Amino acid sequence: MLVIVSGNLSAAGVEETLKDFWVSRPRRPHAGRKIAGVAAGIAERYQIDPVIVRVAFVAMALCNGAGVLVYLLGWLFLPQEDDEVSAAESLVGRGRSATPAPLTVLLGLAVLPASGLFVDGGFTMVGGLLLSVGAIYALHRGRGALNRPAPSPEVSPVDTADAPTTRVTPPAWDPLGAAPFAWDLPEPTPTTPPVPVVPTRPRRRKSRVAGATFGLALVVLAGAVVASGYSDWFTAPHVIGLVVATLGLGMVVGAFRGGGKGLIALVVPLSVAGVVMTTVSFNDWGDSDRYGDVSQRPTSIADVREQYDTNAGTVDLDLTGLPSSGAVRTKVEVGLGEARVIVPPNADVVATCRADFGSVDCLDKRSDGKGPDERVRDNGPDGEGGLKIELDLRAGMGEVVVSRG
Repeated sequence: MLVIVSGNLSAAGVEETLKDFWVSRPRRPHAGRKIAGVAAGIAERYQIDPVIVRVAFVAMALCNGAGVLVYLLGWLFLPQEDDEVSAAESLVGRGRSATPAPLTVLLGLAVLPASGLFVDGGFTMVGGLLLSVGAIYALHRGRGALNRPAPSPEVSPVDTADAPTTRVTPPAWDPLGAAPFAWDLPEPTPTTPPVPVVPTRPRRRKSRVAGATFGLALVVLAGAVVASGYSDWFTAPHVIGLVVATLGLGMVVGAFRGGGKGLIALVVPLSVAGVVMTTVSFNDWGDSDRYGDVSQRPTSIADVREQYDTNAGTVDLDLTGLPSSGAVRTKVEVGLGEARVIVPPNADVVATCRADFGSVDCLDKRSDGKGPDERVRDNGPDGEGGLKIELDLRAGMGEVVVSRG
């Protein structure tokens, strides 16, 4: 039972809740598992949708891999449904587990790099564990009474020699005690069965978890965008990770307070985008901290910058206003979005175009998907001579287009 003192949870209450969680911890089922059954076991124990638990793990995984760490710990310390103890406990001889000892050792070794101890000074380990302990505490406090393991029956010894063999009080059908010789007969069945009382189901209040979580996610997004002007840490993948983590925590809260399931429609595409952004390095070709669209139309050679870039958005560069002679060289880099350049009709153009994920249309030379650089040399309809333009266009995920005006 939780102890509440002056409106705050006492240390004793928290300790009792965590102890009760350990005693009645989830068991990893064989059915419905995707990897080791950690998410399926948590969902089954607390009677929530397993999709919510899996999305929460993905959301935490985007926070410096904390979800991976928590999943590995669950694999080690949550027993399977037909095991005596968990894999880690079995390794030290406390009981039987179906998980092979070599696999348990490998999982234990995998915890070290997953904790971030050798990457960021243990930030992932401390932050991920605190976040998971808080989520487990809230989940167990709200739904710990559901689907608890059946306690082992305790049988007290009974001295049958001293047990009475005859009834000493009259039954209901012989209140005056007129027939004690028949008191051991069973009670007669009532002729009219009682009318069952159907309990009225209380009307479920509409949950505000989804709306509150979405609003909080917008606040986190706005704060991260503002902070990106002061710190290089707030890149597009990190910002998406913060938003997904906020939505994931809202789904965890909604799992035991009701509501929040609609947040999956936001978490799934954002998680996919976050994974892709983590895979594709958007700053391989520069140190851009820009977000949003860039549109430029220089009218002189001196106006052409060495580089135009954005982390997320569109770069539109129109070079048709340049003079008909001279030479320019520039680079266009886009993390997520489109890179578009329009060159004069008669300019001599050398263009190198590439998109890691997306499409390329480099002076009518097209390609789709990730591939080698497209290098095109085109002197226009008038042949060689006149303005010379050298372009280098890159996009992490999106579209690259070079066309004549």
